[in-house]
Amino acid sequence: MNKEINLIFHNLGLRTYIEVDLCAECPRQDDKGCCGHYSPVFYPTDLAYLYLHQADIIDRIFAFDHLTILDHSVTVNNVPDGDSYRCKFHSKNGGCLLEQTWRESICRHFVCPGIGWWEESVLQEWKEYMEKLTDYEIELNQRLAEALDEQGLSLRNPDQREKYFRVLIELYQKEIGQIPDFINRMPVQQSFRIVRPLHFGKDWQL
Repeated sequence: MNKEINLIFHNLGLRTYIEVDLCAECPRQDDKGCCGHYSPVFYPTDLAYLYLHQADIIDRIFAFDHLTILDHSVTVNNVPDGDSYRCKFHSKNGGCLLEQTWRESICRHFVCPGIGWWEESVLQEWKEYMEKLTDYEIELNQRLAEALDEQGLSLRNPDQREKYFRVLIELYQKEIGQIPDFINRMPVQQSFRIVRPLHFGKDWQL
């Protein structure tokens, strides 16, 4: 069975995301799709953005149990659910409870291999953009982490978190004041339609 799939690339710099209409009727047919196989990890750029734009999400993250808290990242570990898992931000009725820009990078960028949009020649510019964006985000998170290390700040220490976020925001705002050229060269939004054969259940690759 072939299916026309609509993709919308939203170029929002560090909050860039890919919108895929197939997600609403995921071929996995298990009401969780990729959310049953991944635990979201929030890095400094994610935490800084949330602190500035939706601070209550920060409180929700740290209120979860079974977190993995490192010096500069927080993993919201998923929970067993049937023969896989379920992300704590996932709802059976409506999917992810977080708006696209509030999600961490994997959840904003992931498109299942069955769609494989990166194979399309017309989408090579977006493929290169996403690769550069990933590298930029990794490098920026490393710079922020190193600067926080220099001040002896860590997310592991709850007593330091108020100061941690205060310093992080200051560093983050300085960094995002200089947007890389490759971000500005791409349109703010662009839509594409591609056709792919569908497989269902576990035959649909994640």
